[in-house]
Amino acid sequence: MKSLRITLFSALFLLFFSLQIATFGVLFGILYFPVLWFFEHLDIMFKQGIFFGLTLIFWGLLYLFLKRTYIDPIRILRTEIAHFLAGVQSPRRLNTNIQNQDISYVGNFFHRSLEILKNFKEEFQSGRVLRSEVELASDIQKHVLKKTHPEIASLEIISDTKSATEVGGDSYDIISQWENTYVYIGDVTGHGVASGFVMMMVNALISGFSKMIENSADILVRTNEILKPRVKSNMLMTLLMVRWNERDKKLYMTGSGHEYLLIYKKAQNRVFTVKSWGIALGMTRDISKILKEMSVPFDPGDCLIMYTDGITESRNGNKESDLMFGIERLVQIIADAPIKTAIGIFKHITIELSKFMGYNHRQFDDITLIVIRYKDGVKVSPENRHIAKENITEWNWNN
Repeated sequence: MKSLRITLFSALFLLFFSLQIATFGVLFGILYFPVLWFFEHLDIMFKQGIFFGLTLIFWGLLYLFLKRTYIDPIRILRTEIAHFLAGVQSPRRLNTNIQNQDISYVGNFFHRSLEILKNFKEEFQSGRVLRSEVELASDIQKHVLKKTHPEIASLEIISDTKSATEVGGDSYDIISQWENTYVYIGDVTGHGVASGFVMMMVNALISGFSKMIENSADILVRTNEILKPRVKSNMLMTLLMVRWNERDKKLYMTGSGHEYLLIYKKAQNRVFTVKSWGIALGMTRDISKILKEMSVPFDPGDCLIMYTDGITESRNGNKESDLMFGIERLVQIIADAPIKTAIGIFKHITIELSKFMGYNHRQFDDITLIVIRYKDGVKVSPENRHIAKENITEWNWNN
């Protein structure tokens, strides 16, 4: 029995030992060959690892370089442009002092372009505001000048004005006070917003003083007293005023350095020029000793023409060196008018002035014209102000 036990133990021991050897052999075989292969190829793997690592470092550094010199500047520049277009302040600004000269040049160019565009944008916005203010002033002026004028039993009056710019410096008005009717025409130096405001100021002053004062010279003297301290020394206004007394059927005039007063005398069939004399409003504070009201012969059938130098100084072209219309031409046109009524003379002057200025004309100054006819009881064919297009070139009161 004991021998059998020894034999079985020996057999189990041998079996266990054999299994241990086999297990160790398998484990050794599994681990040996990879380790052996690793050690055999260690040199190649080391080189490949170094190469792979250097490659990663190179591409990483290249990306950082491109990001710093190209990607980030372009991204910031794009953001700046987007903020500019949106009208908001950009939180970041591109540093144009970067190492990449090309990007620095492009950045400087775009920054300069954005600054110019910003200036244009600001000027456009302020110009748009100024434009609206100019349009407002123009509307006010048109309302003042185009208002309905009173009808005078003994007189036929037609008038119009056309500014060279949005706001003009020419002025005229027809004011009736009891038996007196005041008709005046004026011209502020230059044209534009400043001249327009001076014109409207004078209109208001004359309208107010005509309610208190009868003499036309005294009205202008008082107007000048208020105007002079309130305008610049270079803002002057020439003016010519006539006063018609409906009761006495008398005409009076006061000149303040303006153009000639033109009178067509029916009896002589001739046009006379009357110098206005006087001194421009705004030139000196006290003009009471300079301005005088004088009587002017004015008979039934006669026509009186008042104008600004925009007519006599108009040119037959769009250059300042071109030929001017002139006072002599204006006098001759009045004399040649086929119909000697206020509308007839007004239309004839308009047609001839338009023909003289021609096509592609340029209006250099404000133009104002007033024609007054003393009705003589003779029936005339009714007329209107409309002028057929074939009788003019381009310039007209309404274009």
